[in-house]
Amino acid sequence: MNNLKRKKEMFKGKERGYKSFKKNQFNIIEVIILIVVSIVFGMVIGISLVYQRKISSSFSLEASEIVSTYENILDSYYERVDKKVLMNSAIQGMIESLDDPYSSYFNSIQSESFHQTVDGSYVGIGATVLYQDGKFIIEDILNNSPASDVGVKKGDILFQVGEEKVEGKSLDEVSHLIQGKSGSKVKITVIRGKEKKSFVVERNVVEIVSVHEKVISEGKEKIGYFLIDDFALNTYDQFKSKYRKLLKKNVTSYIIDVRDNPGGHLVQVEKILNLFFDHKTVLYQIESKGKKKKIYSSGSENIDLPVVILINSSSASAAEILASCFHENDKKAILVGSTTYGKGTVQKTVSLSSGASLKYTTQKWLTSKGVWIDQKGIRPDYEVLQNDEEENGEDFVLQKAIDLLTKRESD
Repeated sequence: MNNLKRKKEMFKGKERGYKSFKKNQFNIIEVIILIVVSIVFGMVIGISLVYQRKISSSFSLEASEIVSTYENILDSYYERVDKKVLMNSAIQGMIESLDDPYSSYFNSIQSESFHQTVDGSYVGIGATVLYQDGKFIIEDILNNSPASDVGVKKGDILFQVGEEKVEGKSLDEVSHLIQGKSGSKVKITVIRGKEKKSFVVERNVVEIVSVHEKVISEGKEKIGYFLIDDFALNTYDQFKSKYRKLLKKNVTSYIIDVRDNPGGHLVQVEKILNLFFDHKTVLYQIESKGKKKKIYSSGSENIDLPVVILINSSSASAAEILASCFHENDKKAILVGSTTYGKGTVQKTVSLSSGASLKYTTQKWLTSKGVWIDQKGIRPDYEVLQNDEEENGEDFVLQKAIDLLTKRESD
């Protein structure tokens, strides 16, 4: 009886499984669709793999020629060859073949110097060294820097770093000797007057100040003046801090000086412009392989104060973005100085495992209204030429801006 019951239960179980299968089985149309989709998917995958193999094969052939040339020179050249120099030259050759003045190859020492400039900070002693007439002169000392703390002075002539004399070295090599790990110490020897002086300096992180500000008072006018040296990674933070500081002083207008500013990070100039323009404003445009993209402000308001931008022939790239944005979007904004450099391209930097780096052009940038200023520059509303050697230190460009803002000059 128990066996019979088990058999019935087994049979019912099979029957339920059969009904379940029958209920879930695909109809003919669904099966056809699945087959077609599978075929198409397979074709796409197949074509993609073939295409990738062709690219890979082409690249492998070209790469093998480079490797073969490299190995042949190492094996067969009649003199000894430095592997690193050979490889650096090969990479540099590829960059130079682009025939682009803004695409560059930096060796490890040059790369370190370049990144310090664009990063806005470095590990060192806080002294700027100038090479002039065969001598390395301490051109400037940052306040509260390791160098100033031990008594190094502006005008000192650098003689020796550690046990190495600097005579015959390049500026990059000397900078590399001075710099090192944070917390480490370096001995530098300078000539001051007729005597030699030695200082042991502890290296530390030194922030490069790229934004300077002051208030210029002219009668009832309080002009907030900003000088921006370049657009490093910390430029916006410095600008924002000093901008808020001037707001508290109830300034009535602004002067933004980007003369001799070579540019830098687009994000930094974009953030600064966000302080002056609202989200409806196109700050600039980017073009890559024929496709254009408008970059809008993320700001919440337009600053309704007169602004004068100071420019010259060395104002380039991000500095030109700032000048053009004000010129095309702010009716009160005035450009004073001379026509800008005219650099309308954007570069990308790639670091290599050797410590070297590449910088190459990836995009064009256009003004808010879509104008490409490359090799043309931006013309000022008021052209004022400045010859520093003849003007006894008087800044006629700045004075023109002050006159315009205080309405003391009729044009």
